[in-house]
Amino acid sequence: ATENLIMASVLTKGETTIVNAAKEPEIVDLANFINAMGGKISGAGSGTIKIEGVTTLKGCDYSPIADRIVGGTILIAGAITGGNVEISGINPEHLYSLTSKLGENGCQVDVKNDRIKLVVGARRLKSVPTIETSPYPGFPTDLQAPMLALQTVCRGTSVVTENLYETRFKHVAELRKMGANITVKDRCAVVHGVKNLSGAEVFAEDLRGGASLVLAGLVASGYTTVFGVPHIDRGYFKIEERLSSLGANIKRE
Repeated sequence: ATENLIMASVLTKGETTIVNAAKEPEIVDLANFINAMGGKISGAGSGTIKIEGVTTLKGCDYSPIADRIVGGTILIAGAITGGNVEISGINPEHLYSLTSKLGENGCQVDVKNDRIKLVVGARRLKSVPTIETSPYPGFPTDLQAPMLALQTVCRGTSVVTENLYETRFKHVAELRKMGANITVKDRCAVVHGVKNLSGAEVFAEDLRGGASLVLAGLVASGYTTVFGVPHIDRGYFKIEERLSSLGANIKRE
C-alpha cells in the first residue's frame, strides 16, 4: 500500500504526506529509484514519507536491491537439510531478524560485506522457542512459513505467532500430511519437532506456504510432490533450478 501511494503521488500536483508508512528496505529502494528519475521523495524508511509532486520523470540506470525473502528462503533450505550455503549480493542488515533466529537454531552464520554464509553440519538443530512476525525490522511474515517448516524437524518446541496476516497458516495442514506435529490456535502455531518427515502429495495454497512445502520436501524421506506451483512462481524464479544447483534432487513436471 505504501509503494502504491508513493507511485500515485509522484506526478500529483502539490505535496503528499504518507503517515504510518511501511519501513521495509524495498520502500527505501523504490524511493531511491524514483528520485534517480527526478522524483522528490523524502523520509522513506521512516513512518512518515513526503512526496513533492513533479511534472515529469526521466530515464535512468538503476540496480535494485537483492530479494531478501528469496535469500532468506535459501538460507533456511541450507538449515533444514543440514547443509552449507552462501548467498551474495545482499545487505546482511536486511536479514538480521532471520539470521539471529537461525543462530538460535544452532546454525553457524558468518557475515562479511555483502555475503552471508550458513553452516550446519550433521547435528540436529534445536527449536527456536518463539518466532513472532512484525513489521520491519522485525521478523518478516513472508519468512514465517519457511521458518516454521524448519522448526518441524528441530529438537524441542517452538511457538510461532503471526501478527500481520490472517489465514497465514494454510501450509500447516499440508505439513501435517508429511508427519509434522503442529497445533494451531488463533494466531499461534505450536510446533513440536519430529526426527523425520515423510514424503507426501501436498498443495501450495499460497506463495510462502508453497515455498515451505518445497523446503520440507527437501528433507523428507521418499518423494514429495507439490501441487499449486504457480503460487510459488509468483515470488521465486525457477526455484527448482536454484535448489538443484545446491545439490537438491528436485524437478518440475
